[in-house]
Amino acid sequence: MTETFVYLEEETFQQGIGSGLVLVDFYADWCGPCRMLTPVLEEVAKDLDGKASIAKIDIDKAQNTASSFQVTSIPTLILFKEGKEVGRLVGLRDKETIKEFILTGEG
Repeated sequence: MTETFVYLEEETFQQGIGSGLVLVDFYADWCGPCRMLTPVLEEVAKDLDGKASIAKIDIDKAQNTASSFQVTSIPTLILFKEGKEVGRLVGLRDKETIKEFILTGEG
């Protein structure tokens, strides 16, 4: 089985969001809602395979990246298209909301 998510770090962030449609989950290991969101994102990733990719970045290890995107609460989901932010969701969301967000962000 392939990895569901790409795990990004400060050094790989720009490359990770550079092409296509990428939803980045800004999270932390200690964050309860972030842990609850992970299985939801796994389902979204399976449903949208080939249409969008999902990446995760740990804000504790990537503080510069988190602050450059003004991520002040987690989980924060930022949708990037070809490296540009096209939208964001803050807080725990359900699968359908996230899928719709990604698909409408695509257009």
